[in-house]
Amino acid sequence: MGVNHMDTLLRSKTTEELYRELLVNIGENPDRNGLLKTPQRAAKAIEYFTQGYHQNIDEVINGAIFESDADEMILVKDIELYSLCEHHLIPFFGKCHVAYIPNKKVLGLSKIARIVDVFARRLQIQENLTKQIAETILKAVGADGVAVVIEAQHLCMMMRGVAKQNSVMKTSCMLGAFRQDSRTRAEFLSLIK
Repeated sequence: MGVNHMDTLLRSKTTEELYRELLVNIGENPDRNGLLKTPQRAAKAIEYFTQGYHQNIDEVINGAIFESDADEMILVKDIELYSLCEHHLIPFFGKCHVAYIPNKKVLGLSKIARIVDVFARRLQIQENLTKQIAETILKAVGADGVAVVIEAQHLCMMMRGVAKQNSVMKTSCMLGAFRQDSRTRAEFLSLIK
């Protein structure tokens, strides 16, 4: 089968039907009592886990950008995040710390967590997720600088392969003042410890 025909064939099936086929392919019986509604539940779950593809950043921010004379660092730390590894479709989870230095504009507090969720609710690698959050906040408020650090545990590393249960991956993205000024960067890093 050609790639285009295969794409058309796959798109014609519902997510629920695909999960049912998956159960059969791994040797399960989707008609047994415990699995009767599993394809339906799994389809709803994957739609929720990937809802970020259907969200628009401008709609999420929804005008919650306000004029302000604040010029000191604004930090929101320990934002919970849950995502799916794009390599194995296995969850990774942890916390995200976001700081920015405003330039006459501030972002509504809840919008920072919502921006994290928009990008986390897509198939991801942590490195890209970190950068997407930082660049989006920089663009949204024209900040003088943005810093994002994510600390996460990856079930693809914990449950399979090297099976290292206590490993934590940390990624950072420093833009503007956080990249250029070591004192600003050091202040942020000390605040998130």
